[in-house]
Amino acid sequence: MTPDKKVKILATLGPAIKGIDDIRQLVESGVNLFRLNFSHGEHADHAERFNWVREVERQLNYPIGILMDLQGPKLRVGRFAEGKVNLERGQAFRLDLDPTPGTAQRANLPHPEIIAALQPGMNLLLDDGKLRLQVTAKHSDAIDTQVLAGGELSDRKGVNVPEAVLELSPLTAKDRRDLDFGLELGVDWVALSFVQRPQDIIEARELIGDRAFLMAKIEKPSAVEQLEAIAKLCDAIMVARGDLGVEVPAENVPRIQKDIIRTCRQLGKPVVVATQMLESMRFSPAPTRAEVTDVANAVAEGTDAVMLSAETASGDYPLEAVSMMSKIIRQVENGPDFQAQLDVSRPQAEATASDAISCAIRRISGILPVAALINYTESGSSSLRASRERPKAPILSLTPNIHTARRLTVAWGIYSVVNARLSKVEEITSTALEIAQAQNMAQRGDTVVITAGVPFGQPGTTNTLRIETLI
Repeated sequence: MTPDKKVKILATLGPAIKGIDDIRQLVESGVNLFRLNFSHGEHADHAERFNWVREVERQLNYPIGILMDLQGPKLRVGRFAEGKVNLERGQAFRLDLDPTPGTAQRANLPHPEIIAALQPGMNLLLDDGKLRLQVTAKHSDAIDTQVLAGGELSDRKGVNVPEAVLELSPLTAKDRRDLDFGLELGVDWVALSFVQRPQDIIEARELIGDRAFLMAKIEKPSAVEQLEAIAKLCDAIMVARGDLGVEVPAENVPRIQKDIIRTCRQLGKPVVVATQMLESMRFSPAPTRAEVTDVANAVAEGTDAVMLSAETASGDYPLEAVSMMSKIIRQVENGPDFQAQLDVSRPQAEATASDAISCAIRRISGILPVAALINYTESGSSSLRASRERPKAPILSLTPNIHTARRLTVAWGIYSVVNARLSKVEEITSTALEIAQAQNMAQRGDTVVITAGVPFGQPGTTNTLRIETLI
C-alpha cells in the first residue's frame, strides 16, 4: 500500500469487465471500491462480479468496498398505437390511467400516485427532460396538459415530476428482492435511489439493519431541500447528477453539488460525485477538456470520491478511464493551493475529544513533515472524523473489523489495514510503527502521529495522541 491520492474512485462493474485480472488492473490503477448496478444484469452476473472483487481483495490483502445500487421506481408512460407520436408546442395532451395504446392526443400513465400529486400549473418532464408539459387540469384518473417543449415521444419513455413529492416508496418489489440478495451476498454499501424525504432513509434502514452501510442518492429537488436531515440519517451521500440534472435546471447542478459537499463535510459523512464524469471515454481513449475540469473541480471542492459509471461498466476503455481519473486527482492534490483551499473550507469542530484530536492532527501535519496519521478504530467513526478535517498527511486506519475497513474505502484520505484488536497500551506505538513501515507509508526517520482510544474496544473514546519518529 503506497497511497498516492486521497480522493477515492468508485467504479461500476458491467460487461466490459471480463474477470479477476481486469478487476485487479482497475484496483492497481486506482479503484478503491466497486459498484454493482442493479438496474441492469441478473443476480448471477452480480454474484460473479462480487466474487471477483473478493478474490482480488484476498490476493492483494487490501480491503476493497462493494456497493450495490438499487434501481428504485421507474416512472414511464405506456405504449403508443404506432410506437411513437410527435407532440407540438402549445397542443393539448392528456395522460390517464387507461391502458389503451396512446395517440397524439393522449397516453397511458400507469402511475396513479403521479396523477394524485400533480396540480394545475405544475410541470412534468418526459424522456429525460426532452419534452416538457404543464398541467392545465386534474381529474381523478387523468391530467390534462399543454405541451411547452415538444418533440418525439415513444413507448415507455421516462417521466420526471420535479415539483411534487410522490406518495411512493423508494423501494419497489424488485428492489426488495435485490436488497435481500445483495445483503445475503455480503455487500458493504447500499445506494438508495429515488430518495425524496428523510422517511425514505428510515424505511431502508429498517430493512438493512446493521448488515450494510447506507448511501442516499440525491437526485430529487425535494431531497435537496431536506439534505441535512437526510444526510444525518444515512452513512454517505451520492450526488446523482444524472436524474438531478433532469429535475432541476442544469445551471443549478454545480451550485447544488457544492452545497452537498459542504453539508457532508460539516456532518462528517462521505460524499460521492457521480454521473458523466468522463463520459466520452466510453468510446474514446481520451476525455474532453471539460470532463477533466469537471473531475478536477469535484476534487478541489473536497469530495471524498468520484464515480465512473458506463465508462467502466460498458465502455471500450475502462482501464484508461480509471488511469485518467487517478491522474487528474493526483494533479489537483499536488497543486500548490490545494491544501490551503481545503483548510479555508474546513468545517466547524464539535466540542468532543475526538474532534479536538482530529483538529490537532490536521494542524500537526501542516507544521511537521508527518508521513502518516495512524488511527486505531473499531467502528471507523474516529477515522471519519479525522478524514473530515482533510489533513495533509494520509490516514492509516488500523481496525480489527474487515467490515469497517471496507466501509472506509469511500472516505477521503483513509487507507485501512485489518489488525487484531490491541489489549495493552504498550502495544500502541510499536504496532503502529511496524504496520506503517510494512505498508510503505513511513520509513526510518519519518514522523508519524498516532491516535487511539483507551480503554480499547469502546467506540467514541479517542483520547490519546502521540508523535513518534520511526527509528
